[in-house]
Amino acid sequence: MRLAVLDIGSNTGHLLVVDAHGGAAPLPASSYKEPLRLAEHLDAEGAVTPSGIDALAEFTAESNRIAEERGCADLLAFATSAVRDAVNADDVLDTVAERTGTRIEVLRGEDEARLTFLAARRWFGWSAGRLAVFDIGGGSLEIAAGKDELPDVAWSLPLGAARLARSLAQAGDETALRDLRRRIRVDIAHDAGNLLRQGHPDRSVATSKTFRSLARICGAAPAAEGPLTRRALPLDTLREWIPKLIGMTHKQLATLPGVSPQRAHQIVPGALVAEACMDIFDLTELEICPWALREGVILERLDTMPHRGGELP
Repeated sequence: MRLAVLDIGSNTGHLLVVDAHGGAAPLPASSYKEPLRLAEHLDAEGAVTPSGIDALAEFTAESNRIAEERGCADLLAFATSAVRDAVNADDVLDTVAERTGTRIEVLRGEDEARLTFLAARRWFGWSAGRLAVFDIGGGSLEIAAGKDELPDVAWSLPLGAARLARSLAQAGDETALRDLRRRIRVDIAHDAGNLLRQGHPDRSVATSKTFRSLARICGAAPAAEGPLTRRALPLDTLREWIPKLIGMTHKQLATLPGVSPQRAHQIVPGALVAEACMDIFDLTELEICPWALREGVILERLDTMPHRGGELP
């Protein structure tokens, strides 16, 4: 069957259409993205502005049209931290539903971590052993770990690259940068024992555009070489790059491999979060996983469907 997943993130709205059935990897059929930047469409009280709601409704309506054209049997729509944390989240979702007929579900941070973990587990398989997964989004950082398909621990922190970029821009000096680095580490370390007391992970992986961009800056293969090519973010190389990244303008950052002009301002805070994760959990590198939250949502949906074909003898 053909499924559509509508992912409303803090940075981007992304419609992913896949051909999928139980027991097989979802095969991407088409993709549609728009830089909604909902995290930047918040007023002083933390409410999504009318312009942000309009942009979301327009994107959702267009996504519905594309999903129908592509012959999708179902559309799974969800939103993450930008909508989750908005003080007018219910009004936003009600307005979009009235205008488009699509009710967007808001994922809890723990569910976001759990579903991303499921995607990474399916990608790397049981041979990965105890798996730790890190995901830097626009509004939040998700961490999960475990030896099964359901993580033993999963939590979310308000340490997304777009969120931190806004707070850094408001201060914008070396003291603010040191304070931000300290805050990131304190927040991550607060619950680090939940993961560490279960034992050191056998494999540690990272998902999301921020981690992929950092890995590309540090020498990982480009996307053109395909998803099966191994990519990693080494801590030593990232440490060498961070002072250089801090010294660059947004225009200079946008010229780096894997960095888009729309996300250039998020690279430095994203790098600080990635470095802190590896330091605090004593990791020398993070392997990049091509699958993330969207694939996790699809896989969980497929798990609830009956498998086609006869019974095994």
